[in-house]
Amino acid sequence: MSESNSEFIARYRESGGTPQSLMDHLEGASVFASAFAGKIGLPSFGELMGLLHDFGKYSKAFQDYLKSSEGKIEPDDEEYIKAGRMKGKIDHSTAGAQYLHEHKGDSKVWQIAADIMALCIASHHSGLIDCLSPDGTDVFSKRMGKPKEQTHYVDVERNLEEPIHKHVERLLASLNMEDELAHRFEQLQKGAQSLEIGQFMLGFLTRFLFSALIDADRLNSAERKPAAMPDWRLLIDVLEANLAGFTVRNRIDEIRADISSSCFNFAAREKGLYQLTVPTGGGKTLASLRFALHHAARHKMDRIIYVVPYTSIIDQNARVARSVFAFLEESGRQIVLEHHSNLTPELDTYESKLLAENWDAPIIYTTAVQFLETLFAAGTRGVRRLHQLANAVIIFDEIQTIPIRTVHLFNNAINFLVGQCCSTAVFCTATQPILDRVNPKRGAARFSADAQMMPDVGALFRELHRARIEDRCKDEGWTDDEVAKTALQELEASGSVLIIVNKKAQARELYQRLYGKVENVYHLSTSMCPAHRMAVLDKVKSCLDPRNPSPVICISTQLIEAGVDVDFGTVIRYLAGLDSIAQAAGRCNRNGLREIGRALIVNPANEGLDRLPEIRLAQDVTKRVLREFRENPALFDHDLQSPKAMERFYHYYFFQRAHEMGFPVSDRDIKEMPRQQDTLLALLSMNVDSVQIYMNERKQAPPLFLRQSFMSAAKAFKAIDSPTEGVIVPYGEGERIIARLLSAGYEEKGRLLKEAQRFSVNLFPHEMVKLKEKRRLYEVWEGSGVYYLDERHYSEQFGASTDEVAEMKALII
Repeated sequence: MSESNSEFIARYRESGGTPQSLMDHLEGASVFASAFAGKIGLPSFGELMGLLHDFGKYSKAFQDYLKSSEGKIEPDDEEYIKAGRMKGKIDHSTAGAQYLHEHKGDSKVWQIAADIMALCIASHHSGLIDCLSPDGTDVFSKRMGKPKEQTHYVDVERNLEEPIHKHVERLLASLNMEDELAHRFEQLQKGAQSLEIGQFMLGFLTRFLFSALIDADRLNSAERKPAAMPDWRLLIDVLEANLAGFTVRNRIDEIRADISSSCFNFAAREKGLYQLTVPTGGGKTLASLRFALHHAARHKMDRIIYVVPYTSIIDQNARVARSVFAFLEESGRQIVLEHHSNLTPELDTYESKLLAENWDAPIIYTTAVQFLETLFAAGTRGVRRLHQLANAVIIFDEIQTIPIRTVHLFNNAINFLVGQCCSTAVFCTATQPILDRVNPKRGAARFSADAQMMPDVGALFRELHRARIEDRCKDEGWTDDEVAKTALQELEASGSVLIIVNKKAQARELYQRLYGKVENVYHLSTSMCPAHRMAVLDKVKSCLDPRNPSPVICISTQLIEAGVDVDFGTVIRYLAGLDSIAQAAGRCNRNGLREIGRALIVNPANEGLDRLPEIRLAQDVTKRVLREFRENPALFDHDLQSPKAMERFYHYYFFQRAHEMGFPVSDRDIKEMPRQQDTLLALLSMNVDSVQIYMNERKQAPPLFLRQSFMSAAKAFKAIDSPTEGVIVPYGEGERIIARLLSAGYEEKGRLLKEAQRFSVNLFPHEMVKLKEKRRLYEVWEGSGVYYLDERHYSEQFGASTDEVAEMKALII
């Protein structure tokens, strides 16, 4: 697109230093935002927000700052501004919000529309601000009433270019805004089962529109365009050709083929929320992909997103998909995108904005943590991707791993995506949690009619019964020596043993006890980068090859128990939730090559789970179900892996944890909260306690249509208890990527950071602090916030460590 002759500048380009005019940026962002907001029937909202979001850049103060920073104004000129001192201090986001507030219509619908858009515009550099803060402060009205000399409003109005002014006025005079929002309100009310959920949905609608604005702004600044609609028919033809070459060798393969056919047939259904309940080893990776491709093609959907609990499953499933579409990717098309972790930090810099991942590919594999952060986390990095979840097929692999405290938030968000955004979601697992049977007034999953994709789930589980779970728990518990001895005995009997433990320290301890006792002993944990884990898994799978098997013991944390395609003779599982135990049993006799496999439950002595109360509670519930199973196995179809057993486990487990499902927070999580406890669900919906504080002080209700504490809730949200940060590690190709990043130009950085996903490890805050204190973490370039790990702190056996472990490399032959 040719540049306009505007004298006002939006930014100077990184390459060449040429200016992008403000008019072109506003018009360009408006086009993208309209398309993104149009996914939920609100194109006029996106169009207007795109035009208004950078109105403040029309001020002389901002133009002088921008030109001074680029050397276009000399230091001795009167207009010169010391740019370094003023960076981020010239407000250019409030003026557009104030303009909208001053020119909004009189109707209630128009006023709500204006508040939603003004909030998004004012927040587009910070993340959605609070409307009403937890301490009862009316943050939104304060922002709209910010003195105009500080927002440069008069200057902006005077400098506003005529084409932009006319475009804005035309939208303000149109009836489209009211009509669009009135229709959306009608749809929202249909999906709300309580006032609390209704307000949550309105807030989530606001976040969706915010996402549309953020991505439009970033894309236009990067001078990139959204990807075109995928050629689903081409991808279908490639997949079907691949499936046609599948050879049925035994009854297990016949059942897998039947599951695939059922998924193919189900793809003709309307969009909705469905369940794919298949025993472990049922071939759901390709079967669900078959459903997703045909469903996406039938309904002209934009993308397929796989959400998995662990990066190890991303590695495996993405590899399967890549192997299917290999020749297409080799020809230069990006079909499969893996998004393991956030290497780019949440910084409000030009570079970090453009390098952040926005999920614009046909098939995306990401983690549950990344998905939940997109829905609820603070800042602008994650929320940028939210609008990409509209008109999408979203497959949740191992849905049972969704954190308990996010259940109501998650359910409401999924109901919004399916009910308002024309998406289809599928909950996949062998161990279906009862997400539709939690408190409906706070948020239960609303499944479509006849939601099960498999015609007879009970019969399917009976046919695919390949391993027996045995309770070996002892009153005194098992010592490490006893577990190691049993593992060696089982190795003699079955030829291969998988031990799954609850903590990384347990995995290291057992590995060290067994190392040298058997030729092939391997360790797996999330301290190892994805590429490292895949390399170890490849060695393990080589040992498990039925054509030429070798005795092997693998000791792993729970990352291997869900979705990883391995087939051991015996599995030893440390006592945990029955869902985890059933998933572990799915790694035993997976392909039905033995008459029956054995999964042994053992309870380690002195396990020390004080910091892991969720596991301890799940253990207690499992013990209860095990007792009931011993007393009356017929209630569970004589199988601890049966759907009836899982339903009983989740019934007890969810009942005990129902009080946690709204995401409890305390005054430790939100410092400005004057009460001891609240929930994020409350803060993102009615915000009753904050409203009451306001009313106690002002003797009247707050003059706000939106009363949510958006920013406070987002900052308190953590998908996992201890948020982690991705760090690039010097394993394999990781060393080359680090070396290239140190000298790469801007264009290459984005590509290298995507490659680095597979060579990154997520570290906890205390680990980051310790390594920085030792000066063993280095920025890949100054100010990037992206770090790489010193090679002395990465072991071939155990991965990343806060201790020096380089000497361990000498142990690897």
